[in-house]
Amino acid sequence: MGVSGSGKSTVGGLLAQRLSVPFMEADDLHPAANRAKMAAGRPLGDEDRRAWLLSLADWIREVTGSGRGGVAACSALQHEYRDLLRRAGAGVWFLYLALDRATVGQRVAGRVGHFMPARLVDSQYAALEPLLPDEPGLTVDATADPLAIVDQAAHVVRAIG
Repeated sequence: MGVSGSGKSTVGGLLAQRLSVPFMEADDLHPAANRAKMAAGRPLGDEDRRAWLLSLADWIREVTGSGRGGVAACSALQHEYRDLLRRAGAGVWFLYLALDRATVGQRVAGRVGHFMPARLVDSQYAALEPLLPDEPGLTVDATADPLAIVDQAAHVVRAIG
């Protein structure tokens, strides 16, 4: 989890490979209207995110029901969104890729072909609620090497079962 540009897709894909589980890029679940809204520079609201989060919750139910588990790259910016995802399956755990605004702004501005423009970074930080102490997960510095983050996350995930 984390704001756009924090490395969710990169780290999530690598972590899924390391754990030999399916990977879901939650951005792929956004309806066309959400993508168009963000591409036009308008941030999503709770209502926009609801159907998208419910689609991801369906995927979580599927992979946890299979007994394999999975890794999803999803912003999951707010506590209530994470609650919805945790209710979808046993053992849902979050890796929060924490990163400062300036670095995110540079990363997002440098991306090619992504629907999320750099001008929406501030809206992501406005919505962001970092992991709370009672939420299962780990907060890491997203400026670290992605493979080092994956090593740390895989170790924790394997330890908790």
